[in-house]
Amino acid sequence: MTDFAELPHEQQLPVLLDLAQKATSAYDLPSGVSVKLINLSENATYQVAAPDGGRWALRIHRDGYHSKTAIESELTWLLDLRNSGVVTTPAPVKGLDGEIIQMIAHSRMQRPRNVVLFDWEIGAEPGIGQNLTAPFKVLGEVTALMHKHAQSWKRPAWFTRLTWDFETSLGEAAPHWGRWRNGLGVAAPKDKLFGRTVDLIGRRLSVYGEAADRFGLIHGDLRLANLLMDGNAVKVIDFDDCGFGWYMYDAATPLSFYEHEPQVPELLEAWKAGYRRVSALSKIDEIEIPTFIMLRRLLLVAWIGSHHETDLAKSMGLAYTDGTVGLCEDYLSKFS
Repeated sequence: MTDFAELPHEQQLPVLLDLAQKATSAYDLPSGVSVKLINLSENATYQVAAPDGGRWALRIHRDGYHSKTAIESELTWLLDLRNSGVVTTPAPVKGLDGEIIQMIAHSRMQRPRNVVLFDWEIGAEPGIGQNLTAPFKVLGEVTALMHKHAQSWKRPAWFTRLTWDFETSLGEAAPHWGRWRNGLGVAAPKDKLFGRTVDLIGRRLSVYGEAADRFGLIHGDLRLANLLMDGNAVKVIDFDDCGFGWYMYDAATPLSFYEHEPQVPELLEAWKAGYRRVSALSKIDEIEIPTFIMLRRLLLVAWIGSHHETDLAKSMGLAYTDGTVGLCEDYLSKFS
């Protein structure tokens, strides 16, 4: 049998949809639910809709990206954040067998997939074209609350998540999202410019260090697509990339794919003002935020290269790599 991962993208989609439809039978859902793909990235996420208007989000995990224990760790943290009132996060739904994580098999796949169903959270995804000053201030406050929770929370002994340090992000050995050198359109002279930028990021982060007040459990992907605005409240979804990294990396991820926009400095100031409502920001923390923005930008260049078949990667394409050139030049001029 051909490995599912080797199938052409257009052949994977109907198999995933069939698996999602099959997975609904593992839960106590109304009859006649429909299933619709809403996002395909690391995982495939579907909206499950009932005739009476009820909705859920069904996530099919990518094979081999996270172990079942790592997924359990993610869900344990987001549930504690929710139950302790730190921030509203999606509530996972138990299956008919009482388990939150379901293992669903498909004849076209060599191994069963981990599947999680969440209650649907209402709210609207903020857009970069909107006035985001107030939402970014709230987001800064929420982020600080999450960091404060992570620093005091006693994790289960079995808790395990990926580590997002320099080597696993932009290093050469085994970066989680692929090598930045394999990004779309990364060739001379861009590769030399990007390489100089990566080297500078590495040197600065080596000095910045990984002390407990700077490095710990973070969401890791607080981009606009993973935020829901419900009135004045910011809800945080998709903890799939949560892990151990620098706290100030969470200041960079809300700007994902928009790092070049002119309103970025204003949004960062709003984020910092919100963060300070809960926790102090040291001078060095503030100074290195541009380093984390640059780290994130190049990490996304790598992600687009290794996920070129996804709609998001296609929408960014070569233009995202080209737009990174000016950001690298500016960063090198200011921080070398």
